[in-house]
Amino acid sequence: MRFAFSTAADGDLRVDRENRERFIRRVGAPHRWAELHQVHGSVVREASGPGHLGDGDALFTRQRDLALAVFVADCVGLVIEADSGVGVAHVGWRGAAAGVVASLVERMREAGLEPVAAHMSPFIGPCCFEVGPEVAVQLPGTTSVTTGGAVSVDLRLAIESQLPVSLPPGPGCTYHDQSFLSHRRMSPQVGEGNVGRMVALGWLEAT
Repeated sequence: MRFAFSTAADGDLRVDRENRERFIRRVGAPHRWAELHQVHGSVVREASGPGHLGDGDALFTRQRDLALAVFVADCVGLVIEADSGVGVAHVGWRGAAAGVVASLVERMREAGLEPVAAHMSPFIGPCCFEVGPEVAVQLPGTTSVTTGGAVSVDLRLAIESQLPVSLPPGPGCTYHDQSFLSHRRMSPQVGEGNVGRMVALGWLEAT
């Protein structure tokens, strides 16, 4: 199993096909990608081939030479490795509260894919992820404090509580590291805005 995370320098690989091809060559990823219309929920889909597979926030597969992709710009792109499969999940606070990671682990286990390792994309750290009490109450045990003294939540802790494997150290905070794309930094108003997204990619190599 292999995985890769893009950065701001790679561009928005949802729409920029030239940059996608460049990224594929750089990381040695398959050209066939399975993707979702991400809805900040807990729906998990099994991917048997490339293309857009509908609404959802997690994918898993046993297929080789098929890259599973989720797109993020503050949320976590999580890649779960199994001996003969791979899963990916898009995890923001809503997805974490909905149990998307636990749902993905359950579906993988039902398919005979036991998680053995997990990897996180860059995401907004508790240093910067200011939230209101209505969010914090949905993620008990994850609260922290931002560098400005406001209440925050730690998405890493929320994910760890749903994972049967440990996580390596996080790769950096998207909000204060300009090398990453951040929805909050670029578009603080409510709504999606026009901020690009980075990809979290996981795949089984062709034999």
